[in-house]
Order: sequence, then C-alpha cells, then structure tokens
Amino acid sequence: MTSTAPSAVAGPAGGTARRGLTLVAVAIVLTGLNLRTAVNSVGPVLEEIQRGLGLSSSLAGLVTSLPVLCFAALAFAGPPLSARFRDSHVLAGAMLAMAAGLVLRSVAGSFAVFVLGTAVAMTGGALGNVLLPSIVKRYFPHRTGLLVGAYSTALSVGAAVAAVVTQPLADAVGPGGWRWALGVWAVLALVAALPWLPVRPAPGASRASHTAVPLRLLLRSRLAVALTVFFGLQAMQAYVIVGWSAQYLRDTGLSAATAGLLLGINSIVAIPVNAVVPVLTVRARLQWPLLCVLMVCYAVGWLGLWTAPLAAPWLWMILLGLGLGTFSMVLSLLGLRARTPVTTAALSTVTQGWGYLIAGVGPLLVGVLRGVTGGYDGMFVLMLAGVAGLWALGWLVTRDRHVDDELPPWLPGPRQGDADADAGDIEVAGVEPPVSPRAERDGASPRG
Repeated sequence: MTSTAPSAVAGPAGGTARRGLTLVAVAIVLTGLNLRTAVNSVGPVLEEIQRGLGLSSSLAGLVTSLPVLCFAALAFAGPPLSARFRDSHVLAGAMLAMAAGLVLRSVAGSFAVFVLGTAVAMTGGALGNVLLPSIVKRYFPHRTGLLVGAYSTALSVGAAVAAVVTQPLADAVGPGGWRWALGVWAVLALVAALPWLPVRPAPGASRASHTAVPLRLLLRSRLAVALTVFFGLQAMQAYVIVGWSAQYLRDTGLSAATAGLLLGINSIVAIPVNAVVPVLTVRARLQWPLLCVLMVCYAVGWLGLWTAPLAAPWLWMILLGLGLGTFSMVLSLLGLRARTPVTTAALSTVTQGWGYLIAGVGPLLVGVLRGVTGGYDGMFVLMLAGVAGLWALGWLVTRDRHVDDELPPWLPGPRQGDADADAGDIEVAGVEPPVSPRAERDGASPRG
C-alpha cells in the first residue's frame, strides 16, 4: 500500500478535500459491512442447502469451510493487485465479484457451481481483509483508530444482520427460499462498489523508494509463527460457531428461527467487544489477564453448549461471543509485535494467509466427524482443544517481543539492476508498493 495521501486530501482543507475524505470513509464502512454477510448467511440455512443440493454431512462441512479457505488462498493476492492497480478499483472489483458470486451460488443447481459461486463471492472479503487497514492508514493517518473501529463495527453489524435475517427471509419466501436468502446480499455488495469508483488516485510510489520485507522471512521468526497459529485457532473458533452452532441448536430441538436468532445474538455481542478489546490490548500489563478472561468465556460457553444446550442457550452463545474478542486482540497484537509499518504489513499478510488456512480445517473436520459419529461430540472436543492451544500460545504472543528482532537484516527496496526484482514483488509486503513497469515506461500515473 502506498502511504502517501491522495491529492484530494493532501492539500489545504476545503470542500473538495472534505468530500473526498467523506467518500472514502463511506466506501470503507460499506465495504466493512459486506465482509461477513456471505459467510454468516450460510449457517442458518445449512440444512436447507444440504437438502436442496443433496449434500452429505462431509460436503456440508466443506460448505462451512469454503469461506475461510478462500480467505487463505486470496489473502496473498492483495499486495500484487495493489501494486498494479489503484486500491479503489481493486476494491470496487472485489465488491462486484462478491455480488456476482452471491447470485451464482444462489441459483446453483449443483455442488460444483455452488463452490464456484462461493469462491467468487469470497474475493471481496479476502481483499477487504488485507487492503482496508492500509487504506485507512493512508487516507486517515491521524484517525486510524476511529476508522478501524467504524469498519470493524460495520463488519460485526453485517455479520449479525445476516445471521438473524437469513432464516426468516427463507421461511417468508417459501420452498427454495434459501436461494433468495443467500442471494439478496448481492444488492448490498453492489452498493458498496459504487463509492470506490470515483475515488481519485494517489501519487504513485517509485521503485527506488519502495520499502519491503520478503514474506518468506517471516517463517524464520518463532513469534510470527506463533501469531499465525494463534490467528488460525481463533478464526477456527469463529467459523465453527458461524457454520455449525445454528445447525447444532436446531438438532437439539430449537426452531430454525430461534437458532438463527441465537447466532445473531452471538454476532451482536461481538460489536462492543471489538470496540473495547483493542483499547485494553495496547496496555501490556492487561494482555495476559485479558486473554485468560476470553479463554474462560470460550471454555464455559463450549462446555455449557455441549452438556446443557437447552438450559441457557442464550448464555452459552453470549459467552462464545465474548470469547470472539480474540479476533480484535490478535489484530492489535500484529501492530504491537512489529516495530515498523513494513514489518506490520508483512506480518499481517502472512498471519492472515496461513492462519485462515489453519482455520479452514475446523468446519470441514466438524462435518466429517458428524458424518462418521452421527453427533457433535467431536466438534466440542476439537473446539476445547483449540481453546487450550490458544491459551498456551497466548503466553507467548502476549510477551513484549518484536518480530523484527528475529529477522535477518534486509535492504529497503529491490536492488538496482536485479533482474528478478519483478518476480520478488509478489512475495513482499510494504508501505510503498512497487508500481506497474508499463506505467513507469509510459510516464503515466502508476496507480491510475
């Protein structure tokens, strides 16, 4: 991501600058609103999807794993795309792809088409995960916390609305209503694409000033590896909750609408949690105690849901919602465990890319275990083991250390005359991205 503010906001304050910033802020929040709608709309109607497409329990598990696997596969696409095209156009295209994918999977007559539609739809979420933090920093360098909080809240709101509304909408439509309930979110994605289109390009960065760190260097850092596994395990908790908790509650005797409502409550709890946890995480002395509180919430929530699901299902889902504060905690730790913006960008890309790959195993394995055993005991054993892993890794990632100290030294930017510079660009993440070689030769705006 380039860290230079665009011309519309770099000059003296005025009506044009304010309108430009407002447009970017609206685009950021609308994009955040869409980042989880395609994910959270599946769980409440998973049974209907399974019946409508004739899926086995194992394939149903794959359906719940598809979003997170797509996040993992597409996370590394953000830096090279941003290096060749304007960020605003990349995100506009991502939202349009999301809309097309949502429509495609809603009309799918086979599992293969459903998978294709899901993969296309998840493009928007994957690119938004990677690009939005850098865009916030570039356009709002002095209000980063405000804008990150705004789009994080929008993300939680979108997730909650999708969880609560999907099942009632499917019921209201009637037979085949699950298709409409999955496809309706395409309208919101189309709306989010519009404000990105008129956003003005930023002045491009040159290759000479490009500062980057090869992503492969992060594999040499034990702290980076610990953060990656921590991110993966916390994401696994989230996606098993989103993908399987509503179906589990339905199988224990609750109605589909009630199960969807409880999943929505779980998502709603995450809204204030995501606002409070980062503020506490920046205080070094509170990190370990905060993590312990979150782990206790996870453990009690899973044990309660396992042993007494109908006794107080709302309480168990609220506790699990509190435990989901590990998401905003690890996002905060990514910045705290890196000394420079360059290392932060690299750490974020690697952590999310490989972490989501780890997380994708969870929902898939739950489906396989359910098919083999006919029940959900395997899900609870897996999730409680994940809580234990998070607790152990938390002891490492909450210590005051930095990834930079575990990396070998590197020179900022590509070496002059290096014939392999272009090939290496895809494997780096930094504050000043390389520009398109053709744009440099033509003298055109490298980002426009």
